[in-house]
Amino acid sequence: MRIANCFTKAKQENRAALGIFISAGDPDPQTSLQILLGLPDQGVDFVELGMPFSDPMADGPVIQASSLRALKAGMKLDRVIDMAKAFRDRHPETPLILMGYYNPIYIYGVDRFLARAVEAGVDGMIMVDLPPEEDEEFCVPAMKTGIEMIRLVTPTTDTERMPLVLERAGGFVYYVSITGITGTRSASEDSIKSAMERIRAVSDLPAVVGFGIRTPDQVREAARHADGVVVGSAVVGAIAGSLDADGKAGDNTILVVLQQANELAQGRYR
Repeated sequence: MRIANCFTKAKQENRAALGIFISAGDPDPQTSLQILLGLPDQGVDFVELGMPFSDPMADGPVIQASSLRALKAGMKLDRVIDMAKAFRDRHPETPLILMGYYNPIYIYGVDRFLARAVEAGVDGMIMVDLPPEEDEEFCVPAMKTGIEMIRLVTPTTDTERMPLVLERAGGFVYYVSITGITGTRSASEDSIKSAMERIRAVSDLPAVVGFGIRTPDQVREAARHADGVVVGSAVVGAIAGSLDADGKAGDNTILVVLQQANELAQGRYR
């Protein structure tokens, strides 16, 4: 219900919902937690928390580097879930979505992972590398626990395949607005508008756009057509840009990132 309520509130306020992606544990667990806890107070409507993985194939160099920084700092799946629980304790109404790859969960154990995620108050999951044909692996067990499976739709998802992709979708539909990896380029407003129309012809879920959106102006452009907008690489890049010569968090790391989130939130309004 938290995800649905988030989009209902945004619609009532004539705006899009803003989501921010960060990698859990980047640049270190303590700093990452403070950033995570501070995001809703800056106007962020929902958070995507990346589960660090050593081979993040859908991610560009910026998010790949953040994942590696987190792993180097000792981030593991248990600690990601602990972060989720701390977030839920602080923010009982803000949706939290875990995003990542199946391999770490498979090793951890699907049932064990889902039980802990439910206990921590996780609302949804985005599994980048599990197509609908593999739903029995994770999607079906997750749905039985009440966790919503958020599906990715891309510019190359054709009209025939889209109903299959969205058959078990929950929460919202995430439109990957560019072909390729994260953080490399941006989609045109016309292409976003067209994609939102295609998605809404198939699904009643909120349609959210991400990948390649970096500035408040780009958030505003996407918000004219989408129910939600996600910014990831730009925020993760701000974390990287604030680090010292040794790759450690600087005195202003948390402040820089939260200020950026606040600026991005100004673009939510249509």
